[in-house]
Amino acid sequence: MGAITTANVANAIVKLVAADALPALMGNLVMGNLVNRNYEPALAQAGDTVNVPIPPSLSANNLAEGGAVTAQNPSLGNAQIVLNTHAEATFQIPDVTKVLAVPELLRLYMEPAVIALAERIESDLLSLYSQFTANASVGAPGTPITESVVDTAETTLFNAKVPPSQSKYLVVDGDTYSQLRQIQRFSEFQTAGEAGLRALVEGTVGKIKDFFVFRSQFVAKTGSAPVSTHNLAFARDAIGLVIRRLPQPLPGTGAVAEYAELGNFGIRVVMSYQPDTLAQQFTVDVLYGVGVLRNEFGVEVLT
Repeated sequence: MGAITTANVANAIVKLVAADALPALMGNLVMGNLVNRNYEPALAQAGDTVNVPIPPSLSANNLAEGGAVTAQNPSLGNAQIVLNTHAEATFQIPDVTKVLAVPELLRLYMEPAVIALAERIESDLLSLYSQFTANASVGAPGTPITESVVDTAETTLFNAKVPPSQSKYLVVDGDTYSQLRQIQRFSEFQTAGEAGLRALVEGTVGKIKDFFVFRSQFVAKTGSAPVSTHNLAFARDAIGLVIRRLPQPLPGTGAVAEYAELGNFGIRVVMSYQPDTLAQQFTVDVLYGVGVLRNEFGVEVLT
């Protein structure tokens, strides 16, 4: 059994904080859990560019009897995503031993920091609406969403050859979600069965026109009178979220770091001592970039 040292205790504290951080972060993500996440435990710096490969298109050829196959030279697509966001949330704990003795106190400190990171990621992903130019937007600014608009969005993605195996998502703001719940064909038991009952009683839309419907408080809004709400309908491969590890602090600088990694997602937790305030400082940070992978797999839904 190894000796208990100051370094061992410091590492144990950071591991405990990191273990609580990532599940809380994942639980507060909407878009971050729906898009294509590209994560590697390779060290990177802000400003680095990551090349995300996109599968090429191939055609099927008729092989006549006695004939030869037709060789194809597909060009592997590539989306370049810049790691241009180093998001951090920092807080101080005056008496860290008291927090370790009462885990609930640790969550009280940790959750606001983690939620702040989740909100930043959500906002950046939903701000990509303007880059979906392959398909014409559906709906109109300041106009409630209708069944016809949802149907047109789904048809647009079908015509763009989104694979049937890929789930399709519709992420909307709170007002648009409320409008969806009030479309009678979707919110009444006699027309939508159990799904309509859930929408009426529990308030959950669930699935409409092959879209899994989610609401987010960070859907982009622009303009005034009328305000344009930029909801998004997309398949997973439409958007990429690229995350890379941040390096460890230099040895001997008084800071200890630990990585928390789960499901193609990773964050760093750094603990350091602040002599000015006589407190332990914790920084939860993540290095990431967002971008459009397949332009034709997304469509803007205006309301």
